[in-house]
Amino acid sequence: MPSNSAKNNPRTKLYLITGFLGAGKTTFIKQFLRLFSEQRVELIINEFGKEGVDGTLLRTYGAMMSEINGGSIFCACRLDQFEKVLSESAARCPDVIIVEASGLSDPTGVRRLFCQTDRFPHIDYQGAVCLMDAVRFPKLYKTARTCTKQLASSDIAVINRVDLATAEQLEETVSLLRGQRPDMRFLETTYGQIPDDFLDFFSQVQDIGEDAMPKTADLTLRRLTVSISPEMTPYELQKFIEMFAEETFRVKGLIQTTDGLMLADCVGNVVSVTPYSDVPASKETIGCLTVLSGAGMPVYSSVKKAAAWYPSTVQSISYE
Repeated sequence: MPSNSAKNNPRTKLYLITGFLGAGKTTFIKQFLRLFSEQRVELIINEFGKEGVDGTLLRTYGAMMSEINGGSIFCACRLDQFEKVLSESAARCPDVIIVEASGLSDPTGVRRLFCQTDRFPHIDYQGAVCLMDAVRFPKLYKTARTCTKQLASSDIAVINRVDLATAEQLEETVSLLRGQRPDMRFLETTYGQIPDDFLDFFSQVQDIGEDAMPKTADLTLRRLTVSISPEMTPYELQKFIEMFAEETFRVKGLIQTTDGLMLADCVGNVVSVTPYSDVPASKETIGCLTVLSGAGMPVYSSVKKAAAWYPSTVQSISYE
């Protein structure tokens, strides 16, 4: 039975943000936070890399933040840590908790986890938002089972990057969404932008029927960490990543270059290297590219071949 203090404390609303690597979750969260400008918000950020780049990018937005790196919060290896972080966050009684799940995680059991009233009596689970990349989703839907599980476990879909998609790609993305979740509300957008009344979407969510969704293991992940010398130029960094980009799911990192600190971000074969001047990153975060790929993708050999072109500035490649 909940204690008297549990009864008296207002319940904290919890939102889950999911979606495959590169769908735009971090950009969306920046927009989502705007809806809670007058409330106390805590973020729980989950990344597969050892050092969390997304957490660094979000620190400027004022919310208290906890990071869980090195695996999915919904797999056995990280679940205990996640429950501990969630309990600590809930104990501080914020108005809102936003959880960003790793882009490779299967959140099938999330509703059951967040609705454990005996363990999390102050949590009021509002639902999950699934970010979808309008350009890449049709291909990923057919090759990465995690995508179907993320969509199946969510309550609202946000189809992002519609400005970059062809009419055929957008039509196929919507068709796949409608085929799996015909009644799901969805929004088409660019740069993760959402309307001021977006929270009203959650008032219409329906029970998904979790028992109908069999558990699927997280996508087999291959992760490389590439250490880059500050003597590399931004142009060289761009060209280096382009040489192996198509063999990856995602490449991301804060890299010190001859022209200053740069944010390197790659989704599919689209590589972006831009100046970074927001919240200062930790020394441990700077200088390392996290390269994520799946089983059967020849990423290690591709990165080694690319590194051979930059022997003085690619310092090391570690394979995990």
